[in-house]
Amino acid sequence: MARDYGDGSIDARGKDRWRLRYRVNGKRYTKTVRGSITDAKRELRSVLKSGDDGEHVAPNRTTLNEWIDTWIELRRHKITPRTFERYSELMRLHVKPALGDRRLQAITSVMLDTLYQSLRDSGLSRGTIRYVHTVLGGCLRTAQQKTYLTRNPMDGAEAPAVGDEDAGQALEQDELITLVNGFRDFTLFAIVATAAYTGARRGEILALRWSDLDAEAKTLRIERAIEETKAFGLRFKVPKTERGKRTIMIDDGLVALLIAERQKYQRIVAGVPDGHGVDFSLVKLPANALMFPALPFRGASFDVAKPRNPRHVTKEFCRRAKAIGFPSLRFHDLRVTHETLLLDAGVPVHVVAARCGHDPAIMLRVYAKRTRKADTSAAAIIGGLSRGTLRAS
Repeated sequence: MARDYGDGSIDARGKDRWRLRYRVNGKRYTKTVRGSITDAKRELRSVLKSGDDGEHVAPNRTTLNEWIDTWIELRRHKITPRTFERYSELMRLHVKPALGDRRLQAITSVMLDTLYQSLRDSGLSRGTIRYVHTVLGGCLRTAQQKTYLTRNPMDGAEAPAVGDEDAGQALEQDELITLVNGFRDFTLFAIVATAAYTGARRGEILALRWSDLDAEAKTLRIERAIEETKAFGLRFKVPKTERGKRTIMIDDGLVALLIAERQKYQRIVAGVPDGHGVDFSLVKLPANALMFPALPFRGASFDVAKPRNPRHVTKEFCRRAKAIGFPSLRFHDLRVTHETLLLDAGVPVHVVAARCGHDPAIMLRVYAKRTRKADTSAAAIIGGLSRGTLRAS
């Protein structure tokens, strides 16, 4: 048995396993540490110092599984049902099997690094691993705030890298034109065009109502989105942040396309078939009529306020995009393309971020790496400025 550091003691309890005994404010504590004797001494010094500083966290045997369940319930009423389901799923599938039985206070940075490596080896995408890191980080940060942890092991972990593919695929302008034109005779045409030329998210587009369009001012108001949850099915939700609520300018072409789309539904409501004249100013759609409602099943009545299923839209989009010649394109890549083309054209980052409901810092970190054309333009401008002053000697 080794005794050191005032009131503390260190006992060997097996290979690379040590029991610490110490006192804080007259109360005796016992803690088990794995590692070398040097690690045990370091931990003993740390707990004694935390007692002197008034920051001591009493050892407990709460497992990571138990704390995750507690944390998830704490978050339930602060996040959307879909986010709650996603957090629960990530923890259940990727964290609990690997680390759940460990004591919360025994989790180390190395364990987290090992977890990320095992997820990479299993073929999980880097974006999903990054999401696991973010959610687990929030979980452990709350544990520290609630004094379950002295230190957050996440502080020393290697955050999973974000690659270009995680930000999505950005099309060139001519490729975007080819893609959108490829949907012209299909039911998704107006949805794809709206996504391509507004940068709005899929859920935001499917939640748009005709009352959100001001054709005269050429603006589109975005203030809600559609999400699908296991508990509630399809539901409308408000944006997570205030920047998500926004009014954006749209061009004449998109205004005309949306007006034509609205007239299709006005004909349906009025019971007037194509080819017959109708005064559209006399046909009023319900206040909650959606721009892109769900298409009715054969024989069913048409409800202009019933939302489309986002998953079905994505599946149909990917199938058609593949047929056009874009086999790996995601619906989200329309948003990526919109943002990237604006950045390439020299539109300021904060303007693009405001238009798309982004945090400018995220825009810089995730998307600015794609603006290679902007860098080429900058080089050309510098070349013009330096012409006549720099020459080979």
